[in-house]
Amino acid sequence: MSSGSTSNPGDAGSVAEGEPERLYKIAFDLPDATVAWARASVERLWAGKTLVKLEVQIRNTPFYVKGIAFGDVVRVRADHERREFVFEEFVSESGHSTVRIILKEDDAEEMADALLRSFGCSWETDASGYLWAIDVPPQVDYGSMRDALLRVAGEGKIGIEEGALATAHRRGLG
Repeated sequence: MSSGSTSNPGDAGSVAEGEPERLYKIAFDLPDATVAWARASVERLWAGKTLVKLEVQIRNTPFYVKGIAFGDVVRVRADHERREFVFEEFVSESGHSTVRIILKEDDAEEMADALLRSFGCSWETDASGYLWAIDVPPQVDYGSMRDALLRVAGEGKIGIEEGALATAHRRGLG
């Protein structure tokens, strides 16, 4: 993981003072088009309980799942055959957005790190270090951040995918 990411999602937030929040893995079945390049049929995200039964709040940023961002609330169902909770439907957005980048050049890592830090973003990297899942908090001027990312992409250093854009971030584009 990157130094810009939370090292352990299990430490994110707390239920009672001094008590760590208990997190659960939620399975998101990936569409065939994603499975082909991701080499995985399921992505599992950390989530914490909400006050509504079978509704959970996502606690990390997805690498492959589209339409979901950190803090979003989703409904799940228990899949007894698989022995896990499985995503059923989106409930509400958190105001966070998910952006993914792929590093295409060796010198892109330092540039991307500095750019994301300047906007107050956090991120996780996959095992290769080339795929980054970026959490864009609600207060970020996403239009400016997007312009900066597109400049770097225009130089051929990174590829960009907007996995989930919050309503306010979408409005800020124009």
